[in-house]
Amino acid sequence: MAVSTHCEATLELGRKLTKELGLDQSVDTLGRWMAHYIAELIQNVENASSEERPANMQACCDAIINLWKHQHTLSNGKRPFEEIEPLLRTLKSLDPEDDTPRYFRSVRAVIEDADENEETKSWLKLADEVDYTAKILIRYCLCQAAQSSLNKSLEWVALAQAAGVDKSVEFPIIRVIFEENAVLNASDPGEIEKERIMDRIERLEKFMEMAKVVVSELSREVQQTQGCEDDETLS
Repeated sequence: MAVSTHCEATLELGRKLTKELGLDQSVDTLGRWMAHYIAELIQNVENASSEERPANMQACCDAIINLWKHQHTLSNGKRPFEEIEPLLRTLKSLDPEDDTPRYFRSVRAVIEDADENEETKSWLKLADEVDYTAKILIRYCLCQAAQSSLNKSLEWVALAQAAGVDKSVEFPIIRVIFEENAVLNASDPGEIEKERIMDRIERLEKFMEMAKVVVSELSREVQQTQGCEDDETLS
């Protein structure tokens, strides 16, 4: 029963791929041929006798899974998750739970190992905190940007999961978007989600304090420069 359900889910994925590739409307010759080929295999399964059905089902499922494996090579407008591809590429390096710095990858080691004075270490630590907070802010913005593309992507995710082909590299990143969306829009977040949100809030509040320090320093420098220019003018 489980195998039959799994195969039927794969057929549904094939029907979706066939619909996206287009049987008659597309100017993509290869895509149109693949759509016809998959559609023909699905029809063979649907019209098969009980004796022929297992073999036809296996051939059809194999073709659908092979096509899914090459989804990234499909033409523009035909690829699953195409709407969120730019977000996937960017979000891959923006996971706030990943401690790897995005911009200043050597700063943390410098802070820990350098024999520097406390002021220098303080500014290096500031750079490290800004790096982390930037990831939180950018990730939040990108997840908000993905809202309009989520519905279509959710359909692909559901079909791929049911067919057991949700193991490709983009799925962990897609889950980041969905999980982030769920956390941000949950009416009653759980304790883990609350802790995660509170940690980000605390870091953002620290970021605002750090920004004030930088603003103060820059303002002081501007005032000093302006004072020197006024003195030169008076002299």
